[in-house]
Amino acid sequence: MVRYEIRIGGFGGQGVVTLAVVLGETLSLIEGKKCVQTQSYGPEARGGASKSEIVVDDVEVDYPKVQAPDVFVAMSRAAYLEYIEGLKENGILIIDADLVDIEGDLPDGVKVYKIPATRIAEKDVGSKLAMNVVMLGVIAAITKIVTYEGLRQRVEERWPRFVKTNLMALDFGIKAGEEALAAQA
Repeated sequence: MVRYEIRIGGFGGQGVVTLAVVLGETLSLIEGKKCVQTQSYGPEARGGASKSEIVVDDVEVDYPKVQAPDVFVAMSRAAYLEYIEGLKENGILIIDADLVDIEGDLPDGVKVYKIPATRIAEKDVGSKLAMNVVMLGVIAAITKIVTYEGLRQRVEERWPRFVKTNLMALDFGIKAGEEALAAQA
């Protein structure tokens, strides 16, 4: 594997940081990759644009900041507008279809996946709060950067009180990601 960069943006309160932390923990603790996770958010915290970034590699990560993301996951319109800059040519853009409209030109070859993650969390899982775990499953299915088994293990360890809901959200996300991949094929 060569250096792989993921940027996740949303608004404070959506679980952007938690999503990235769980993905990073799975990559490093369970899958044995070298991984660094960073985060930033505006002074408003809850409701303002926030982002979390992950750099993963087989060798030690020498620079922890994402410079040109291979993947950008936009979970809010404000985050999309603020953090879309720098997405690589032939990169992957994953958006919450209910919250984000694509504006402006994208780099050449970018594959766009529109996932109704908030709707899935609310209607299928029964908790809008599980949207970030739905998106975690989507990321796994579309990027293939992490195994489903590793994510399930980490979700069980991280949220023992809410394991049923979060595993359901993860499975719905994986299914939505696989369906989006199949639709692009």
